Amino acid sequence: MKILLIHQYFLEDDDSGGSRFNEMTKVWTEQGHVVTVLTGMIHANKSQKRPEYKKKYFFNKKQGAVNVWRCHVSESYNVNFLGRLWGYFSFVFSSIWAGLFKVKGKHDLILVTSPPLFVGITAYVLSKFKRIPFVFEIRDLWPESAIDTGVIKSKLIIRFAYWFEAFIYKRAKLINVLTPAFRKTLIDKKKVPSEKIIFIPNAADFSLSDELLVNFNPIVFRKEHGLEDKFVITYVGAHGVANHLVQLLDTAELLKNTNVLFQLIGDGMQKEFLIEETKKRNLQNVRFVNSVPKKEVFKYILASDLGTSVLKRVDTFKTIYSNKTFDYMACKKPILLVIDGVSRELVEEADCGIFAEPEQPIDICEKIKKYLNNPILLKTQGENGYRYAKKYFDREELATQYLQKLENLQ
Repeated sequence: MKILLIHQYFLEDDDSGGSRFNEMTKVWTEQGHVVTVLTGMIHANKSQKRPEYKKKYFFNKKQGAVNVWRCHVSESYNVNFLGRLWGYFSFVFSSIWAGLFKVKGKHDLILVTSPPLFVGITAYVLSKFKRIPFVFEIRDLWPESAIDTGVIKSKLIIRFAYWFEAFIYKRAKLINVLTPAFRKTLIDKKKVPSEKIIFIPNAADFSLSDELLVNFNPIVFRKEHGLEDKFVITYVGAHGVANHLVQLLDTAELLKNTNVLFQLIGDGMQKEFLIEETKKRNLQNVRFVNSVPKKEVFKYILASDLGTSVLKRVDTFKTIYSNKTFDYMACKKPILLVIDGVSRELVEEADCGIFAEPEQPIDICEKIKKYLNNPILLKTQGENGYRYAKKYFDREELATQYLQKLENLQ
């Protein structure tokens, strides 16, 4: 099978962040399928092109067996709202051009993953010109999440986004959703026929964690990184408006007189603000680490006591599974979950962590103290999460299921 994947944020080999499709496409190519990717030149949490992409609009490379076309994204991306919007549309224009004039050969179908929602424009245009169907994947309910977090405020853009959302759902051959709540929303509120929706969720990457669980020495790592005698709570991911990581700083203030250390790994629009806020409050128990490749991220997680998943308190986020929750599970680390809704249901069903109310630092603090007072709980819940993810959220198994759904369209 020959698949054309459109994904603005397909990671470089040494990038941090959500690697869902890097792992999926690796499985597919290992099974003998051909995958070409149209993606952007700027990481989701950054605003600059890599040096090798400067003054270029297109760059073709191989990542493993996957043929990747990096397409221009404006460097106004992640500067402000208008810059972000132009970042989206600059990719739409460049990816359409690359899809029409750079990508060679025939494909069986187009798979497009959002957000941003506007990548659907590329999928629709290329689908028409190439006369092949497209499958639309929803990793986050958009535009709802952008509206709820205040990222999009323009009524004109909001109206267009809702209109285009309905337009693209109608024309997609299939729609993949990453959580049961997305499926319910599409059927109940957006009137998408249930037979058009499939469910292949995010998952755990055991190819990295299983190797490290055997060969990695967390004691040595902690000593090298000054983490000895600390109760380390690690957050991995974007430092953006949606994540509202200031709530972790508020919690850190309440835990100044303990050995708790918050370790925040990643980048994003809010990172400089968070660093300055930490200095202003003189918080010695908060540490920032720049983005590192996923294998290195797993080492930080394995050397931690807890992993935490955090989002702003808005209703839309009750519908999502947090990506990093699965990484913590794969590394046998319990989860301090500061997200309500389906993520909470998942963690409580697996008995692999504790829910704390978002934007309620006193409650977050009290939940952390439960672990401080009961270290056996750390090991028990860590093992629970690993077993549960192995059973229901193994990336390789879900990648195979996804491919079967795509092959049924032929």
